[in-house]
Amino acid sequence: MHFYRSLCPIKAMTFDLDDTLYDNRPVIRKTAEASHASLQASHPALSDFTIEDFQALRKQLLLQEPEIYHDVSEWRRRAVVLALCNVGLRHNEAEDGARQVMAVFSQWRSKIEVSDETHRTLAALAEHLPLVAITNGNAQPHLFGLDQYFRFTLRAGPDGRAKPYEDMYHLAAEKLALPLEHILHVGDDLTTDVAGSVRCGMQSCWINLNQGNLMHISDTRLLPHIEISQLASLTALI
Repeated sequence: MHFYRSLCPIKAMTFDLDDTLYDNRPVIRKTAEASHASLQASHPALSDFTIEDFQALRKQLLLQEPEIYHDVSEWRRRAVVLALCNVGLRHNEAEDGARQVMAVFSQWRSKIEVSDETHRTLAALAEHLPLVAITNGNAQPHLFGLDQYFRFTLRAGPDGRAKPYEDMYHLAAEKLALPLEHILHVGDDLTTDVAGSVRCGMQSCWINLNQGNLMHISDTRLLPHIEISQLASLTALI
């Protein structure tokens, strides 16, 4: 554990989900494959529609509506609707098709394996502090056993703009009825998690899972208060 800034008393912790509390890469890969196969099967004209084609539609939507970036589920759903409309379906038919594709996406998105270390650490922390999840993604903690540790989960889109915007950080403090400076946010991303939380007045913990060096990483914006390489190290703070 490395300390870069002085810590105030910690009265709550907030956590990023993807790649902080579990390895998100395998489930994202499988989810993308399964949901895209569902999209291809939804209409004969989409049988040769590639993942690259789908990403091009997503970029098109983002250019037209930059704010859609903040809700990744809605962004994906709208891209599916657009793909179906582009092959001749009426809008209501495309909406129905998108519901089916998104159901497949949701089915796979939360098939996440969480390590025993993560369960033990969160359980130990939750005995002493309120814990909250703050995510830009669309995984659902109740489907992989992490909801039991969190007072609540905040999700970009329904609960505000995506990190590093301050919306969800401020909402977490408001719902916890705590000053920002007494909340420690834990995350793996130096921009969305570290810079975002520090700028809004929270304390920040960077979990360095890839043996990175803060002084040599291009997206380092602000120093966290502390750096850890294992989630279990957080128990030393309680």
